Amino acid sequence: MIKELKAFLFKGNVLDLAVAVVIGAAFKAIIDSLVGDVITPLILNPVLKAAGVQNIAQLAWNGIKYGNFLAAVINFLIIGTTLFFVVKAANKVMSFNKTEAETVEAAAPSQEELLMEIRDLLARKCK
Repeated sequence: MIKELKAFLFKGNVLDLAVAVVIGAAFKAIIDSLVGDVITPLILNPVLKAAGVQNIAQLAWNGIKYGNFLAAVINFLIIGTTLFFVVKAANKVMSFNKTEAETVEAAAPSQEELLMEIRDLLARKCK
């Protein structure tokens, strides 16, 4: 059962999907921060001034939060780097398993060789 789980988890499709989900979530954080912390304040400031609002802080708006945006970008870079090394290690494990399986297959006699050996054994018994 553990071998089946390992085979399932290290399939290329499952690993690719997991990486895509994690990268997508990290990129979503960048977009949310860009819109919520940078673009929205840039749009709201002139709109609120045009509407005659004197004290923008009363609306719980403190300006552009570029620190939040930079934090989201740095988190994305850290997550991307970590995933790179995880995928690299997983590929190495998968290639090691494939090499091991190919070695075992190469060492084992082929079906034709086994059949010829059985034929020869039967021929010797019949004499």
